[in-house]
Amino acid sequence: MELLSNINSHRTILHCDCNGYYASVECLMRPELCYLPMAVTGNPENRHGIILAKNQLAKEAGVITAETISEAKRKCPHLVCVSPQHDLYQEYSIKINNIYREYTERVEPFGIDESFLDMTALWQNYAASPAQFADLLRKRIRENIGLTISVGVSFNKILAKLGSDLKKPDATTVISPKDLAAKVWPLDITNLLYVGKVTAERLRVININTIGDLAKTDPDFLVSYLGKIGENLSLYARGLENSEVQKYSELDEAKSIGNGMTFSEDLTDWTKIKEGLSGLVDEVVTRLIRSRKLCNVIQVQLKSSDFQVYSRQTTLSQHIQKREQVWTIVWQLINELWDETTPIRLLAVTVSGLENQGEVYTQMSLADISSSGKKTVVGGNKKAKDSKKQDQIKNLIFKLNQQMGGNYLKLGRNKEL
Repeated sequence: MELLSNINSHRTILHCDCNGYYASVECLMRPELCYLPMAVTGNPENRHGIILAKNQLAKEAGVITAETISEAKRKCPHLVCVSPQHDLYQEYSIKINNIYREYTERVEPFGIDESFLDMTALWQNYAASPAQFADLLRKRIRENIGLTISVGVSFNKILAKLGSDLKKPDATTVISPKDLAAKVWPLDITNLLYVGKVTAERLRVININTIGDLAKTDPDFLVSYLGKIGENLSLYARGLENSEVQKYSELDEAKSIGNGMTFSEDLTDWTKIKEGLSGLVDEVVTRLIRSRKLCNVIQVQLKSSDFQVYSRQTTLSQHIQKREQVWTIVWQLINELWDETTPIRLLAVTVSGLENQGEVYTQMSLADISSSGKKTVVGGNKKAKDSKKQDQIKNLIFKLNQQMGGNYLKLGRNKEL
């Protein structure tokens, strides 16, 4: 196997990653939080709520994403916890992507706070080098939005993403073909996108500890050892990933609305899973309402720490939009889907079968949804206990906040809920 050959090096791909996105947006709204260790959490009033994002001060204190509030406060007793404002984060995400679109039509969001840009044959219009263009872009976002981004510049998406992760916050990192052996290959395998904890452990068993080790391993052996993911990881490590950056306009025409979240630590209990899914449902329903759409297909997807993807979906007889209706289906699907032992690295909620609001006759009742879900989802595991009373109150709060146009109401401290 000849290394560093067949690399398509003519492209200029950027990966732009907002630094501490949720927490940074909150600091824009409340500047006093900039000087305190703070975190955006699933439920600030519940010590079992999870950390969704944190600012730099909290990070320096050892707070990590996806741990519980109680775990975080043991490390950082003065941690300030705030509720997420998913509609606000979506609004800022659109603003940021609109700035990117001033420079190229090929802007592909990779989650709410990250985007790939294809600047091939375009960066010359704005700067003397791709790195200088990335610096220009960072300045635009900092001055126009008030947030900082880290930018990776490379010849494919995988290495651009790796570059943006190498230097934070507010930094530019360039990875050229000649940098691959010196800059990328010495890195631990966990730095490569899609190498989760379980996959890394399996690779270490056969003495593959760095990206370079992976690049130098026979691809056929990796396929026999890891399956399809082995082939992909071999290509990524050798700089041979060549997928296109999609056009933003084509993404807008998608027939589905979805949100996902990758956790830095695997989820292994129902409390953290529920907190994560609740935020995703809020995001999806907010986007449904803003786009004046209703849906009749709901899918829940999870990705395990060894990159295995599992999903369940159900098709309803009528279209829905209400938060409590979507949540009922999502909670049912995850109970059918998760085996209570597989560590979860990513959760995603997607709705499709979209119709314009006003063009469908009626919405289903919660009883209809429960019945429909039981008919269309087969198989399943033991269901976790759910707090119906708390869910009802959360749904009411969500509905009232939607009507008032902001997150004015929050769940209180009633321990009986």
